[in-house]
Amino acid sequence: MTLPFSLLFKGFKGFCVFAISAIFLSQCTTNSPVVIDHDSKIVVSVKDQTLVLTKNGAPVKSYKISTSKFGLGSSRGSNRTPLGHLGIAKKIGDGKPSGTVFKSRKPTGEIIKPNTPGRDPIVSRILWLYGKESHNRNTYRRCVYIHGTPEECRLGSPCSYGCIRMSSKDVIDLYNRVGVGADVQIIRGSLPTTSTNQTKAMANVANGKKDGS
Repeated sequence: MTLPFSLLFKGFKGFCVFAISAIFLSQCTTNSPVVIDHDSKIVVSVKDQTLVLTKNGAPVKSYKISTSKFGLGSSRGSNRTPLGHLGIAKKIGDGKPSGTVFKSRKPTGEIIKPNTPGRDPIVSRILWLYGKESHNRNTYRRCVYIHGTPEECRLGSPCSYGCIRMSSKDVIDLYNRVGVGADVQIIRGSLPTTSTNQTKAMANVANGKKDGS
């Protein structure tokens, strides 16, 4: 029996959706089952060089970071930090000692101390980002991460090659607090500083109600 073309097309479309979902999940898979984190939101202020973690809309903790020394953008090969709405696609580094050096996202076995002269590898933990908007959709392919850096003395000023850098202590702490799927928003402007309205304002930024990009 020959099925009508409409049914064949519907079946093919469904298969494509399933295949795309499977590919995405395979990118996000670690050795443990993937549990999507819907509660955590990360807001990165480029102007403040600060990352804030919120849980269920309430600020939890802030961290000093570094974004790209080449500025902002999503062009391939630009080494710039992307703006807008993103998410955590994959977590790498479970249980590795602080200062563990990663090359091509694999631990080399070397461990280095903060501010080791002449060294600038990715260390400690990697949170691999993906883009949710058309202009930053290539973030995953560009290999933009939140990761640890040994150049901790340079945190607080733009000095990366597109990624968001943190101290080893801070990136391990953040890594342990968030899961795959956690929302990330990178904004150009400052984070709210008024203590009275801070919780509400931060929650609005994290939920995309305030345009700070």
